[in-house]
Amino acid sequence: ERKVLALFVCRCHIGLMLSSNILSVNKKKWSLNGTLIDLHGDERRRLSGGNLIITSLERDQDSGVYQCTASNTQGTILSQRATLQFAYLESFKMQTRSAVNVREGQGVVLLCGTPLHSGELTFTWVFNEYPHFVQQDSRRFISQETGNLYIAKVEPSDVGNYTCVVNNTITKERVFSSPTPLVLRNDGAMGEYEPKIELHFPDTIPAAKGSTLKLECFALGNPVPKISWRRTSDVSFPNKVKLKNSNAILEIPSFQQEDTGTYECIAENSRGKNAARGRMSFHATPHWLQTMTDKSLSIEENLFWECKANGKPKPSYSWLKNGETLISEGRVQIENGALSISSLNLSDGGMYQCVAENKHGIIYSSAELMVLASAPSFSQNPLSRVLKARSGCDVSLDCRPHASPRAISLWKRGTEILQRSERISLFPNGTLKIANVTKRDGGTYTCIAKNQFGTASTTGRLIITEPTRISQGPSSTEITVGESIVLPCQVTADPALDVAFSWAFNGQPIDFHQDADHFERVGGSFSGDLMIRNIQLNHGGKYVCLIDTDVESLSTDAILVVKGPPSPPDLVVVEEVTDSTAQLSWSPGQDNGSPITGYVIQARTPFTVGWQAVDTVPEVINGNTLTATVVGLNAWVEYEFRVLASNSVGMGEPSPPSTKIRTEDAMPDTAPTDVGGGGGTKSELVITWEPVPEELQNGEGFGYIIAFRPVGMVTWTRAVISAPSVTRYVFRNDTIPPFSPFNIKVGAFNNRGEGPFSSIATVFSAEEVPRVAPERVSAKSLSAADIEVTWELIASTPERVLGYEVVYWEDDTKPDTVGKVRITGNYTAVNVSGLQGNTQYYLAVCAFNTAGTGPQSVPVNVTTKKPPPGQPPQNVEWNLIGSQLVLQWDPVIALETESEVTGYIVLYRRHRNNDVYSIITNKTSVELTLDPNDNYVIQIKTLSEGGLGEGSEPIHIYQLSKPNHSKKNTLSALCLYKAYVSHHNLTRWDSLAPATCMEKPDIEMSWECWRIHH
Repeated sequence: ERKVLALFVCRCHIGLMLSSNILSVNKKKWSLNGTLIDLHGDERRRLSGGNLIITSLERDQDSGVYQCTASNTQGTILSQRATLQFAYLESFKMQTRSAVNVREGQGVVLLCGTPLHSGELTFTWVFNEYPHFVQQDSRRFISQETGNLYIAKVEPSDVGNYTCVVNNTITKERVFSSPTPLVLRNDGAMGEYEPKIELHFPDTIPAAKGSTLKLECFALGNPVPKISWRRTSDVSFPNKVKLKNSNAILEIPSFQQEDTGTYECIAENSRGKNAARGRMSFHATPHWLQTMTDKSLSIEENLFWECKANGKPKPSYSWLKNGETLISEGRVQIENGALSISSLNLSDGGMYQCVAENKHGIIYSSAELMVLASAPSFSQNPLSRVLKARSGCDVSLDCRPHASPRAISLWKRGTEILQRSERISLFPNGTLKIANVTKRDGGTYTCIAKNQFGTASTTGRLIITEPTRISQGPSSTEITVGESIVLPCQVTADPALDVAFSWAFNGQPIDFHQDADHFERVGGSFSGDLMIRNIQLNHGGKYVCLIDTDVESLSTDAILVVKGPPSPPDLVVVEEVTDSTAQLSWSPGQDNGSPITGYVIQARTPFTVGWQAVDTVPEVINGNTLTATVVGLNAWVEYEFRVLASNSVGMGEPSPPSTKIRTEDAMPDTAPTDVGGGGGTKSELVITWEPVPEELQNGEGFGYIIAFRPVGMVTWTRAVISAPSVTRYVFRNDTIPPFSPFNIKVGAFNNRGEGPFSSIATVFSAEEVPRVAPERVSAKSLSAADIEVTWELIASTPERVLGYEVVYWEDDTKPDTVGKVRITGNYTAVNVSGLQGNTQYYLAVCAFNTAGTGPQSVPVNVTTKKPPPGQPPQNVEWNLIGSQLVLQWDPVIALETESEVTGYIVLYRRHRNNDVYSIITNKTSVELTLDPNDNYVIQIKTLSEGGLGEGSEPIHIYQLSKPNHSKKNTLSALCLYKAYVSHHNLTRWDSLAPATCMEKPDIEMSWECWRIHH
């Protein structure tokens, strides 16, 4: 306990009203119980920054009420009071307690005998030995007010030793009393008796605002009494009231004024009842309703301060000056919370405090009074150096010097002292007013102020300007969305004035930075035109041009009506639905400045891509019609509808979609399409069709009816398929002759009935595969990649032959590695291409029809020729003389694994018509005749048994001559270059060609170019 440290904080904030300086607190003192604390030589108590620190606290010396006094050059104030209390709990006097003898059924109270203490306590009781605590119920109760244990009716199980346990909630100390024996008497049980209230609350209970109040009530009796509560006013308890411990405790949290009144505890059993009453009284510490504020007054002025506080009971007031109590006498008058001091002098300055107090608390409100005495000064409120006023208006010039006491003022214009007249008014506060000013009123004005401490003056120049007039303002107009417009705002103003323009839209200033996409200020110094770009519907409204000058403000306005496509219609409702129609209604949207001329209805289903226009009745919906019937709908399809309105500007945005609806079902009205078939295997009739789309099925239970009959027969055979996605039906019967014609048709049905059939088509039943293999099959290698296969046609067979199929493979041991070539018609030969060179292939031929392929012929084998040389012709040289081109190249020598070269082929393609020409030669040179007016691409390849070899690099020959576009005797650059090459016996044209002349050889160049370079 002695090691505990206390810290009292004293924070002061003292300011001057007429100065930005905050004066520091020079001195802080502390008092205890009203006596100044002397800190000299005190080792336990010291000040730190004005805060009081106490170490090694002692209960006897340090308990009490503390208060801080703070002082500086402006005065002294007192702080709120702070109370220091010490929590403690002394031990029980350890002496043996007498036994309590009771009869069974009798009530008993075991006293705790709480030792000396300070701080909140809690109580428990131990039965016989720790930690077996007494459990509270309707028969046993431990009071947290007295600490006593109450047993309403003693039972044999209650016999034993009882120890009172006291806990200090602050110090956490715990002490135990000596045990109290409870003994049953042997003279028999006690009979029943009415309740006796042993524990009840006082007759008057004070409760603070916002506190939690607990009332205890417990009674002895046999049988055990039941506890109940009521208010004598019969006002029911609010929901916040809680009953605890078998109703022995009534708890009222956050106590308020309305919770006051008389409360009654009733204890009742079969033998009778008893009651205890107590009145709840409400109290509250003072709190401020109105406080003081700092004041700065001139000498000889009067002071009035008033503070108001509320509390329960009503607080009383007192006043302090510099920490000392003020007495009402002479110039100082105090009445409750009001303080008045008349005819202030300098000694009245200082710190004042209003104190409100009742028995539950005390509060302080502080303020500073500064009493001023100074000569006049215009340093804070001088006249403006230049003042401007519009001719014909009234002008007021303020003379407001800082002076204490108030100064006497006079006015001069130039050197002339102004007197009151018809147009000139002089007011007691120093203001000069000139009515209906003219140019002659312009000039220099001086205000002179004087009091007993001195004199001061201030001067300004008054300029009279001509009125500002609006020369061109905006006019109301109509405009269409997306257009732009300029609203003019131009003025004629006096050159001495500064003119500022601003715009407001529907009462709000236009922010030209934030709305730069649409609004821009244009014009010169006397023009504030407003440009509005890409006008939208929300730009319609009232525009006001505001003109501000030094002396006046003007405005002009216009209404801008923006016309646009109509707003979306609303509340689209589907009112009546059939299998093909829907009745719609809607409400119109805004017409946006142009009357609505018509409506369009669109629909959407799960089967459409987006929204589609639909047919309606009436066909054309005018702007005054708000209902229409949509026609041509599909049965049993889920639809959404929306409506779009149009006017002279255009089509508006669509309405929100209607609620989804499904049209009624109906019999199918669409037959399957593309009915056909044929093929299949033996004894089969295959029928196929294109399924009916889901949106055309018109209802549930959709399926197909297939009808067929042999050609020439009358009776139809029918089959039913209930799957709507099936597209094929196969009828199997061994009696069906192969490739026999049948009439077929396919219809649709659903739960509502059958729909139409398709038109009748003719198909053939399945045919049998050819039974005979082709004969006299032979194969011949044409090149490294091609083999020609021949055979004889099958002469006579009952099965149809649609064509022949050649199968081939490389390894006779693996015939599954097959390639196939199929040819339709009565052909007896086919080329197999894309083969590997110098490779043995096995080949067989079979006939086929729609039923499949027949038996294969006996395989034949052949080896492809060696591949052509892989080396292209090299060192190709060419020479062009006139239109004759001579090509030469090195011979190509084939490798052992390649076919021998048998010759060469020269391929050349004309640029103009893209035709390809070729010349075959067994030499290594060739001469070509070229058209001089065309470009060519030339390539050389080898010829061999294995086919064409790799080609040489392409040779590009450009146009040999061009028309003469000038009168000068110029030659084609290409011809000049050819002459140069020929003269020097060069084999390649570009061996000596200058880069600058050969970048574009088809462009004409003069002889001068070549002379310079060569």
